Amino acid sequence: MNIVFSLDQIQDAAEQIIAQNPRKIILFNGEMGVGKTTLIKQLCKSLGVKDATSSPTFSLVNEYQNFDNQHVYHFDFYRINKESEALDMGLDDYLYSGNWCFIEWSEKISSLIPEEHSVVTIELLADGKRKLELI
Repeated sequence: MNIVFSLDQIQDAAEQIIAQNPRKIILFNGEMGVGKTTLIKQLCKSLGVKDATSSPTFSLVNEYQNFDNQHVYHFDFYRINKESEALDMGLDDYLYSGNWCFIEWSEKISSLIPEEHSVVTIELLADGKRKLELI
């Protein structure tokens, strides 16, 4: 799936992603500041998360619950230096829980990612819109 959207169309973009029935582990790729966290916040909202969402840059993971009491995990591995840090925080338990796992900066833990996952790549276009690819 490929779409181009502006930030005021981000809710529609999130709903289109969910409608594609992606794997529950989704890697988010793109330059810093392209809108990965903003998109993940909207995905959480579209999945029924009522709590305030934020970037887990310092905590590495934020955990949310939706209206069905299902868990949604948002990871940001920008600040880790080696994969063992992710293992020490119990990453395997999260990844194999069957819950949604949204992962930013997954290249820092590439050998730990399960084979069954989806990838969202976001690119900032010259006009300020975002180009999104879901595979």
